[in-house]
This record gives sequence, C-alpha cells and structure tokens, in this order.
Amino acid sequence: MAISYPVFAKELTGFKQQMHELGITQNIVAIVSDKAGPKRVKRIKLEIGKLSAIMPDAIRFCFDICAQGTQLEGATLEIDEIAGLGQCQSCGEKLSLSLLAGCCQCGSREITCVAGQELNIKEMEVFD
Repeated sequence: MAISYPVFAKELTGFKQQMHELGITQNIVAIVSDKAGPKRVKRIKLEIGKLSAIMPDAIRFCFDICAQGTQLEGATLEIDEIAGLGQCQSCGEKLSLSLLAGCCQCGSREITCVAGQELNIKEMEVFD
C-alpha cells in the first residue's frame, strides 16, 4: 500500500524548531511513523528541491540513525531531487534556476521560484 502525504518544508521544519538535516530527518521519521501507525514501513520516497538548502546525502546519512527502534528501521529511503524552476513575472517565460535569483532573456530580474524549494514525503509503503 502506498500513501502519498505531501509535506512542505516550512510545515516539516515547524514540526520541531530545528533547521538542520538531523532535525529534518527526525521530523520525517516522526511524521511517517504517525501515518504508518503500528505497521512496519518498507519504503519511503522523498522529493527534495535543489534550492531547498537541504542536502540529500545528509538526509540519507541521518535516516538509518533516526529510524533505529522505530517501525521505519530497515526501510528503504528513495530521494528524488527536484530541479529549480522559475517564472518571469514580466513575460511569463519559465527558466531553469540554480540559485534563487536569475535573469530572464527579456532582461527582467523579477523571477518567481515555482519549483525546487520543496520537501515532500511523496510516498510510503508499509508491510501488510
């Protein structure tokens, strides 16, 4: 059974007032544990935006430690990195972003980030 539960970065980090990857990983484990109830978790899939200031490798490193002694222990962690995408407020053009700032071909610097800042718990799979 796969359960999709989107969580935005501000909601996730607000769960406990910690902004580093260890705290974020602890929050992920707490949220997934809550949603899984008594069932053991087989797999978790996260989406982490490349502009979110969250390092996927650090989340991977912390995950096994944070999952110890929970129903997530031994679960597979999959992370999809979401590329940065912006939209020009002057002409509507969409452009790739590697920073939270950019310049459109039309010359405008009024760019709104539309993807790349998210942190979502996209899926979780539990054992029956």
